Amino acid sequence: MKKVLIILVVLLSISLVAILGGAYWGYQQVLGFGNSQLNVNEQGQELTVTRGMSLIALGNKLHEQGIIKETWPLKVFVKLDPSKAHIRSGLYELTSSMTVNDLLNNLVNGKVKIFSVTLVEGQTIKEWRAQLDKLPHLVVTEQMFDDVLAQHGDDSNLPEGKFFPDTYHYQAEENAKVLLNQSYLEMQANLAKAWQGRAKNLPLKTPYELLILASIIEKETGQAGERDVISAVFINRLRKGMRLQTDPTVIYGMGDKFDGNIRRQDLLTTTPFNTYRIKGLPPTPIAAPGLASLMAAAHPANVDYLYFVSKNDGSHVFSKTLAEHNRAVNKYQRNRK
Repeated sequence: MKKVLIILVVLLSISLVAILGGAYWGYQQVLGFGNSQLNVNEQGQELTVTRGMSLIALGNKLHEQGIIKETWPLKVFVKLDPSKAHIRSGLYELTSSMTVNDLLNNLVNGKVKIFSVTLVEGQTIKEWRAQLDKLPHLVVTEQMFDDVLAQHGDDSNLPEGKFFPDTYHYQAEENAKVLLNQSYLEMQANLAKAWQGRAKNLPLKTPYELLILASIIEKETGQAGERDVISAVFINRLRKGMRLQTDPTVIYGMGDKFDGNIRRQDLLTTTPFNTYRIKGLPPTPIAAPGLASLMAAAHPANVDYLYFVSKNDGSHVFSKTLAEHNRAVNKYQRNRK
């Protein structure tokens, strides 16, 4: 009997060691699996997790795509840590340096892929719309700009210049109106700041007029250091009742007819935006001004220039009299000495 008990104890010990050894091996396999890198190419790829998808179903999907080698360790993960099962839906970015643990942490914490878009200063709503239409995973609508205006009580259907140029971020399948609302609010805040701190006695009656002027400054400025001087030229002309005579307004008024050149006939054609033909400011902004142009419109330089002409290198020659201006035009635009 004693020998039988000894044999049983030995067998039980061996079985226990085998079980413990197997468990330890399995534990090491799970750890190794968690630290293993995903099989993703250097360019990376996107992973869509649909609403209600389980971790096991996702594991099968990853295995079918060859991103992970095995699926059984995921089941162990869930058993050991039930919180791992609570993955969130969304679009995730997979990279070649990412481990299984990295992916699980992202899925549990909802660290979805974030996209960015830069709305460039000096561009128009038409140009921005074309840019937004081409972005991946962004929901765009025909009336998105006007819809944002309407949300804030603006039923003018005139969105030009009312959205601030900046870099904005969005998640997959988010409506573009979310980022456009941020852009609108940012412009309102910056415009209010510029208007409240503006120089005294400017010939501008409303913040909207300052916005219009800032958009013209934005389009005319080739070198940042000239913004306040260009602003001063327009302010001086407004004070004297002179037409602004600025080419960007002509181009904007031409719309799709503009082919890259302004002809004499274009300057003589009356449109609401042709400042060679109309007095004062055009009816709306002609582009999206940045903060620097807003501040330049609010704080023109203390100079008495009335004219400027491009030197074809981004800078300008500024003149106080028409005679000086004509000489500069002959030199830099007509190539006459």
